[in-house]
Amino acid sequence: MTKDATDPSGSVLKRERVREHLLGLIDIRRPGDAIPSERTLCATLEVSRPTLRAAVDELVATGLLVREHGRGMFVAPAKITQELAADEAAFAMRQAAGHWSSRILEHSTVQAGARIGRRLRISPGASLLYIARLRLVDGAPMAIEHLHIPADLVPALTPAELEAGDLYEHLRDHHGVYVHEAQQSIEPTVVNEGEAGLLDVPLLSPALLIERLTTDSTGRPVEYVHSVYRGDRYRIVSRLALGVSPGAGRPGGHHPGIPPGDLGRRAVITSTTTGDVHTST
Repeated sequence: MTKDATDPSGSVLKRERVREHLLGLIDIRRPGDAIPSERTLCATLEVSRPTLRAAVDELVATGLLVREHGRGMFVAPAKITQELAADEAAFAMRQAAGHWSSRILEHSTVQAGARIGRRLRISPGASLLYIARLRLVDGAPMAIEHLHIPADLVPALTPAELEAGDLYEHLRDHHGVYVHEAQQSIEPTVVNEGEAGLLDVPLLSPALLIERLTTDSTGRPVEYVHSVYRGDRYRIVSRLALGVSPGAGRPGGHHPGIPPGDLGRRAVITSTTTGDVHTST
């Protein structure tokens, strides 16, 4: 699908290609390792210096790259990762408020590549269905999603199908794919120029970067997706059930927003997480 240079969705998709390449470089390096120079990357990816720098700026802002003046770009130190729930805690994702719909920005078949291939446990040369879509709530733009689904799972999935109804229900009812669980990470970010145009927010507005790997009832990965959600209208709310259970918990454990030691050494936290759409003011 060809996009005009003035089309915000075209800018987002070009930035996405550069971002995926940079993330692939980060994946195979250790903290402190250098990545190729801007000149080399521009030649490899056949993109302009401003396009590359915008993508690098995003990864610097989210703590994945470090730029050192006169020396180059380096993989940032590893982030501290905190799981939302304890090992045996129940986790449920409820439907967010509002009427959700989608507008497809791109629908194409691409090669998985090394980074996404590792996540989906498929060959780098395997075919993926790549879908970029704008998610709307009650007609207002809320998020930009980039979905990657193994092509052999959904050989006939069309753009019209993706714009109608719930994706997981559709995968179950029409393609026999039963999603079972997902591992998801959430962190703060800001929107770039293309994302700002699609989401109807100012440049560098706060946003949530959500990445998710979904598996089916057999444990097979069926979807990798990362999304940018508007920070002014979307938030994640967690409900924690705090209790003590003999033999549960780990010494020195830490839970988000709760100082270490406050719950003792054998505390159990059960969480339910919901998406909460804010109304415009």
